[in-house]
Amino acid sequence: MTGYSPSARAFLDARDLLLRHRTDYARAYEEFAWPKLDAFNWALDYFDVMARGNDNPALWIVDDPAGGGLRLSFAQMSERSSRMANFLREQGVKRGDRLLLMLPNRVELWDVMLAAMKLGAVVLPATTQLSPDDVRERVETGGARYVVVDAAELAKFDALDASIKRIAVGAQREGWIDLSRACEASADFVPDAPTRASDTLLLYFTSGTTSKPKLVEHTHESYPVGHLPTMYWIGLTPGDVHWNISSPGWAKHAWSCFFAPWNAQACVFVYNYARFVPKDTLNTLVQCGVTTLCAPPTVWRMLVQEPLASYAVKLREIVGAGEPLNPEIIERVRHAWNITIRDGYGQTETTCQMGNPPGQPVVPGAMGRPLPGYRVELVDTDDQPASEGEIALPLGPGATQRPLGLMTGYANNAKATEHAMRNGYYHTSDVAMLRDDGYYVYVGRADDVFKSSDYRLSPFELESVLIEHEAIAEAAVVPSPDELRLSVPKAYVIVRQGYEAGPDLAREVFRFSREKLAPYKRIRRLQFSELPKTISGKIRRVELRRREMERPADMARLPDEYWDEDFPELR
Repeated sequence: MTGYSPSARAFLDARDLLLRHRTDYARAYEEFAWPKLDAFNWALDYFDVMARGNDNPALWIVDDPAGGGLRLSFAQMSERSSRMANFLREQGVKRGDRLLLMLPNRVELWDVMLAAMKLGAVVLPATTQLSPDDVRERVETGGARYVVVDAAELAKFDALDASIKRIAVGAQREGWIDLSRACEASADFVPDAPTRASDTLLLYFTSGTTSKPKLVEHTHESYPVGHLPTMYWIGLTPGDVHWNISSPGWAKHAWSCFFAPWNAQACVFVYNYARFVPKDTLNTLVQCGVTTLCAPPTVWRMLVQEPLASYAVKLREIVGAGEPLNPEIIERVRHAWNITIRDGYGQTETTCQMGNPPGQPVVPGAMGRPLPGYRVELVDTDDQPASEGEIALPLGPGATQRPLGLMTGYANNAKATEHAMRNGYYHTSDVAMLRDDGYYVYVGRADDVFKSSDYRLSPFELESVLIEHEAIAEAAVVPSPDELRLSVPKAYVIVRQGYEAGPDLAREVFRFSREKLAPYKRIRRLQFSELPKTISGKIRRVELRRREMERPADMARLPDEYWDEDFPELR
């Protein structure tokens, strides 16, 4: 560990323990402890030292799998980011300044992330899917003084205050500084001062599935070091080629396209496509020799429509995150590749809290167990222990210490922070059930779980059953008011290509629901409809619930809506 600072050595000791016990969950969980850090800058104290003379691939960006793409070593990324840091310093960026970063998967994204870290600047990642109004709101709310923006998105920033310094990537435009000039800057970077591990590094906007997006604050330890459990969950090892199918601008991109793989000294792989085509994705996995893959449930649902067994993948570990995976999808992939997709659970506010690490039995439908460094409890509405309740992280000292991967709070929103951190817990607003074997089963968002005839129903459980039907691509279940039962489960569904929405299909779905679900869980109402989603692609059940709550009791059927009572032959 020559050249590493004391804090960097503590970080590496913690990492090496997890690598050593990669498939021994009991030892990893028992022996892991968060490193104690003082001054620590992950980009300078770890990445640059590790990258000296290191010609192993760090970043591989492919636009056409047949063309080879851009492949850069750790040494090259270290040099590029130092030039970028000096260039940004020349533009006035200094420690504590806030910089909004809106780039697709291009090398400059990684250059600027590392460079901002070296400078001690604060990065506000932003998706390219934002509208001009979204951009204005996020710049103002986040207090950004600098923006680094892809050429295709520049017009979204036209209405910003003139004092915002604009830096363009891939274009020369009046009023914008050309980022390509960074290659002319010196490769020798000298920091202006030490970075405290507790200094702010990232400000992430939440996806806004249930409320207006909040600004999550992370530090130089909570994400770089906090993602050691994420590395462990994925099962990354040095030399892996890791592909995380995720859009820049969201926390999951930093999870698995930045910190987790580079913590393990694995190569970050990216395949840029104009439109997601399952066959192209599978061919890329084979041609580029990807060894570890993380993809959201939506991607897995599309991939399993292809003959997976005919693709000779070199995958060793595969995981899913973003939303819980349905057992049927896991089984279809396992049957084709003899590899089990392992679920993981975390939030923008945290790193990976729970999951199924390598080498451990995967219980169908379970989200796994707490990962090293995380202590998890389930609590009821009075914050008392429960076998089914809200997932909560204890914030006390000692064995129940505050996890390093937890945010410091919601920036500029003390009330929201106080509510989330109340009564000695960080409250996730997610509900789970604890099995006797120590595995947790996801129930749903606290706001999504509802009562019908005095039974508590989990939308996720019902949706998991519905998408087993061959005609249903996606489903969202919400309560629909009912005079007798208080509410009944209503499913909004998207039909797969090749199937036609209408009464015949509705009848078949209701029949399927009766066969697969207990009487109190059966779908009672069905509507063929598009699903409202956040920019990050998560379903906004809150909007669907509002539609149901606001409809008059005597309202006739909506277009493409059916009730089970419309089909008396099923009763």
